[in-house]
Amino acid sequence: MALIITDECINCDVCEPECPNNAIYQGDEIYEIDPDKCTECVGHFDEPQCQQVCPVDCIPQDPDRVESQDQLMEKFVRLTQS
Repeated sequence: MALIITDECINCDVCEPECPNNAIYQGDEIYEIDPDKCTECVGHFDEPQCQQVCPVDCIPQDPDRVESQDQLMEKFVRLTQS
């Protein structure tokens, strides 16, 4: 699954620099996650780094974008190929 940032986001700026795929960006009101770039840190880390640093716990998995570990790894490979 890709992750999402809920409206509990306080725009603290800690999640964006932690994303190894540059999937997190400042939206109109809160930070947002590009689901095409989010691998939940598969291929980079054991756990999603944005979730680890979020002080308000507002980054759950997106139930509308269910992806297996294999699919997330395929996305990681696609994103990191030069």
